[in-house]
Amino acid sequence: MSYFDAASAAPLHPVARQALMASLDEGWADPARLYREGRRARLLLDAAREAGAEAVGCRPDELVFTASGTRAVHSGIAGLLAGRRRTGRHLIVSSVEHSSVLHAAEACEAGGGTVTRVPVSRAGAVDAGAYEEALRPDTALACLQSANHEVGTVQPVAEVAAMCRAAGVPLLVDAAQSLGWGPVEGDWSALTASAHKWGGPPGVGLLVVRKGVRFAPQGPADERESGRAAGFENIPAIVAAAASLRAVRAEAAEEAVRLRELTERIRARVPELVPDVEVVGDPARRLPGIVTFSCLYVDGESLLHELDRAGFSVSSGSSCTSSTLTPSHVLTAMGVLSEGNVRVSLPPGTPAAEVDRFLSVLPGAVAGVREKLGAPSAVRTAAHGGTDDEDALVVDALGKLCPLPVIELAKVIGDVPVGATVRVLSDDEAARWDIPAWCQMRDQEYVGEEPADRGAAYVVRRLT
Repeated sequence: MSYFDAASAAPLHPVARQALMASLDEGWADPARLYREGRRARLLLDAAREAGAEAVGCRPDELVFTASGTRAVHSGIAGLLAGRRRTGRHLIVSSVEHSSVLHAAEACEAGGGTVTRVPVSRAGAVDAGAYEEALRPDTALACLQSANHEVGTVQPVAEVAAMCRAAGVPLLVDAAQSLGWGPVEGDWSALTASAHKWGGPPGVGLLVVRKGVRFAPQGPADERESGRAAGFENIPAIVAAAASLRAVRAEAAEEAVRLRELTERIRARVPELVPDVEVVGDPARRLPGIVTFSCLYVDGESLLHELDRAGFSVSSGSSCTSSTLTPSHVLTAMGVLSEGNVRVSLPPGTPAAEVDRFLSVLPGAVAGVREKLGAPSAVRTAAHGGTDDEDALVVDALGKLCPLPVIELAKVIGDVPVGATVRVLSDDEAARWDIPAWCQMRDQEYVGEEPADRGAAYVVRRLT
C-alpha cells in the first residue's frame, strides 16, 4: 500500500518513535515539581522547547506546546484579538485558510467582530496588496497560512507581514504544512503548527507569540505553558515532536529536490494520460510534495475507492468525500472544479517506482468511474423568459448530485448551435461552483444563475 496523504498526517518518523519510547520512561513526572523525577521531566521539556524554537526561528520563551494544531490556532487567534480589543474587533483572513482559522473567524463574528475574507487567484494565491487594502484602523489581527493544505500553493507571507507590521497589525501565520520544510520568512507576530504534519505524533501543536505582541489568554487561568495552554504537558509526545522536526529539517533540502521532481512528473503526466483533467495550484510557488488535479465527470469518492483498491491512499477536496457534504472551500474560492478532485501528497522517502505505478493505474481508475456514472438524457423544452433564444435545451438534474449535472451538460452542449444556451436545473449546491468551473475548462460561457421552482437554473452559452 502506498500512502500518498502526507498533507493530512505524515507517517511517524523513525526518530519520533525512538524519542517517544525513550521519553516514556523519563518524562512521565510533573515538570513543575522539584524532586528528581520532576527535574528530569523539566529538562526534557526545556530541551524540546529549545529545539522547537530553533526550528521556528524564535526565542524558547516565545513558544508553548498545545494539545493540537487546531488548539494552537484557536488559542492564538482568541488571545491576540483579546489583547488588541482596544484597537478594534476586525479580523482579516484569506478565503483558503484551514478550517480551524475560518471557524475562529466565525466565532469572532458571532461575538460581534467583523471579518474580511481576502480572495485568491485561480492558482490559490493571495495578492499581498489585497491584504494591505483590507487593513483598517480597527483591524486587530490578520491571519495567513504559509502554504495551502489542499493544493500546495505557497503564500506571500513575508510581503504581507511587512505590510501588517507597517500598519501596526500583528500577523498570525498557520505554518502547519510548511514548517517541516523550513522556517517561515518574514516579520510575522505569531505562528502555529502541528506535529503530525511533519512526522511527529498527533496531539502536539506549537503556538509562538513574539515578545512585545499583545496577547491575553482566554478561558480559565492555568499556570502551565505561560498560561497559554492549559493542562498537563504530554512530555513524551512533545519530545518526539521536537526530535522529529529536527530530523526532517536535516533531510529537507535533499528530500525537497527529489519530491519536487516526482510531483512535477505527476503534474506533467496526468493531463497526458487522462482526458479532461485540470492540474490546480500554483505551478512554481508550491510545496515540494503536493500535487492536486480535478477530473471532469468523476465522482471523487468512487475514484478514491478505486485507487484504494489499487493500493494508493490519496485524498480529495470533493464534497462527496467530506463529512460536511459541502464542496471544498479552497477549491470553490479558487474557482476550480470541486468534484473529481485528487490530492497526492507524498511523504519523505516515497519511491519513484510507486509514483510511476500510480500513473499507470490512474487512467483505468478514472475511466472505470466515468463509465459507471454514465449520463442521463436531456429534454428540449420551451425556454424560460429572460432569454433571447427562440428555444433552449433544458437539462433536468434535480435530485442528482454532482458530477451528474456537469456530465449531463457536457453530453448535450453539442446539441445546441453556437450562441445558444443550455439550462441545467440542479438543487445540488456543488453545481454553483462546478458548472462555472466546467465552462472555464471547456471554453464555454457561463451566463449566470437564475431562480427556479426547485434549486436553480445554471445557464451556459455554447461558444465552441
